Amino acid sequence: MSSPLVHLAFPRSRTDRPTDVGLLVARLVVGAVFIAHGGQKLFGLWGGGGIDGTGAMFAQSGLTPGEPLAVLAGAGEFFGGILIVLGLMTRLGAFSVGTSMVVAIIALYLPGPLLDGYEFPLTLLVAAVVLLLAGPGRLSLDALVHDRIAGRTSDTAPSSAAASPLSAARTSTADGD
Repeated sequence: MSSPLVHLAFPRSRTDRPTDVGLLVARLVVGAVFIAHGGQKLFGLWGGGGIDGTGAMFAQSGLTPGEPLAVLAGAGEFFGGILIVLGLMTRLGAFSVGTSMVVAIIALYLPGPLLDGYEFPLTLLVAAVVLLLAGPGRLSLDALVHDRIAGRTSDTAPSSAAASPLSAARTSTADGD
């Protein structure tokens, strides 16, 4: 029997195939957006300011010390985005990127109007909350790890197919996995 912490980190999915595909698409798009934004903050990719530029912008906005906070925000978004895309410790990744969006909305955009800049961070925050609550679905590494920890393989698929997260969506066991 595994611990509740393991089940929190690698949730058992009770989703159906269309939901699994929807969660996969959401994870890929949302995770990619966060990887890109984190890459801008950390490495200056895609026209970003890197740590120096992002740190200076943070400091001008009242978030000090700017550079350490730029590293935290960039790392949270970049690595959280990677976790979300992979569907590995998805809830941790969603919490990480969601926290970054809460700070961005409060510190950088409020009390401005919704359509004056914070509608995008708000949308990303909602997407992170949805992934945090719904979990990654069966098309994820979380589902594969959960099944491995629980000592289960698919009852209806050959053992080689059970090693793939995609096979989890193709097969169904009696207990709803």
